[in-house]
Amino acid sequence: MPTFDYRFTVNAPLTKVAAFHHDTRVIKRLTPFPIILQIHRAELLAEGSISDFTLWFGPLPVHWVAVHTHVDPLHGFTDTQHQGPLKRWAHTHTFTTAGERQTQVHEHIEYEHYPGLKGLRSRLLFARPGLYLLFTYRKLITRWLVDRD
Repeated sequence: MPTFDYRFTVNAPLTKVAAFHHDTRVIKRLTPFPIILQIHRAELLAEGSISDFTLWFGPLPVHWVAVHTHVDPLHGFTDTQHQGPLKRWAHTHTFTTAGERQTQVHEHIEYEHYPGLKGLRSRLLFARPGLYLLFTYRKLITRWLVDRD
């Protein structure tokens, strides 16, 4: 099964970085243009909480329902696709102290596309280069929003 890993450091304490990622409103800020995020339901982040949204890639909608598990107030959580375009998607966010006022963010994704035509859309939209660009954008936005105070 393919995996994707992305790590970056934020110049802010662990408590601040964790609080930022636990805020359900932040997902819109972490979604780069030209993707548009339409949230249908976003429960407060807790064990078993659900996020239900549609990602619009231009005129193409991608509906997604994620369930959150392994929720730790300081060290991260996992969002697992319950319904969506891939056969499997589990995205673990891990936060660790990386210095006196620094936090390392580790994004780890285990994913699997459907075979054949059924998986064509997800293979195009969620290919490794696109994931790299998405998480590079998220790194820059996270640093900008969290580092500025």
